[in-house]
Amino acid sequence: GYMEIKGGLGPGWRGACTLAVILLYLHSLLLHTKVAGTTTAGPPQPGTAGPPLHAEEVCGRPAVTGRIFGGRDAPEKRWPWQVSLLYNGQHICGAALISAYWVASAAHCFQLSHDPSAYRILLGYHRLRTPTSHSGQASVYRVIVNTDFNKHYYMGSDITLLQLYRPVDFSDYIRPVCLPGPNTQLPPHTSCWITGWGMVTEDRFLSAPYTLQEGEVGVMDSQVCASYFQGPDPNNNTYSVHDDMLCAGDLMTGKSICRGDSGGPLVCQLNNTWFLIGLSSWSLPCQEPIRPSVFTKVSYFTQWISEKQAASPNPDPSSTPPESKPPSVPNFTSLGSVHKPRSFLTLVTSQTFLLLLSFLWTRWL
Repeated sequence: GYMEIKGGLGPGWRGACTLAVILLYLHSLLLHTKVAGTTTAGPPQPGTAGPPLHAEEVCGRPAVTGRIFGGRDAPEKRWPWQVSLLYNGQHICGAALISAYWVASAAHCFQLSHDPSAYRILLGYHRLRTPTSHSGQASVYRVIVNTDFNKHYYMGSDITLLQLYRPVDFSDYIRPVCLPGPNTQLPPHTSCWITGWGMVTEDRFLSAPYTLQEGEVGVMDSQVCASYFQGPDPNNNTYSVHDDMLCAGDLMTGKSICRGDSGGPLVCQLNNTWFLIGLSSWSLPCQEPIRPSVFTKVSYFTQWISEKQAASPNPDPSSTPPESKPPSVPNFTSLGSVHKPRSFLTLVTSQTFLLLLSFLWTRWL
């Protein structure tokens, strides 16, 4: 296919400018831009005590180290904070373990019910069809949906905290991810990854045994990202990118979140430690051409998370429902929905062309 730039440029200039913008845009923005902030979070100090491990000692430090090269299936033990959210026994969303008692996910995953007993958390799973001796299941004690979700603008405050009945036993297969501070900044070339068991395409489920999928993405400038969601009416900003959101993607190889990935982690590595930078929130349909995905910006909610955790003491362990064996997840028949605005033809107007060009020009000066 090709992209046509509307305006008064001749065919030769049009093609040259279009190609230049695409190449510079993909190279400069997708892997090298920053999240607004003033400081870079340092790594947590490694613990010196023996077992049991505590969250501040193991967060963001998977047992498997080293660079990952390509591939669709995620290596086992690489993303030990990735969990599956079950609703009435069905996988509907992803989530991230952030401490022994707490899990973070997206608010839009909980529109069917806020009843904790309807949900279960699966931990230490690599293939949802085949739990191992390292897998676990946890009962949810409390569901705390951000009360501002979708209140002031489309998909705003898309975050939920889940408190568990019992503390999670950490292992090489189950570890929390670190939370960023409110001013966490991503330096250029930061490695960021999305993970989940969501759909492979808009109309194709992940096939059994449902192996965890991964994809490396780059964080994108929000102003440029927003241009992908602008419709023909410039006064209609329904699908806008706000301060509590961030964009990421890889338009060159087509990595995007899809149904069933909602609430799952976007993690970035800072100082050899993985931080939960985003939670999968919304996107255009996950089909060609791939557009950026929009995530809840976790650093925006650092104080909210702390306040909710402090206000909810850990439950009495004796109140925990009876433990059950980690299940084999049944066939995928329906999955939680990553929210999708209707698709627009974007990046074809002279206004968007000039926006991209001016943005690139200022970054190269």
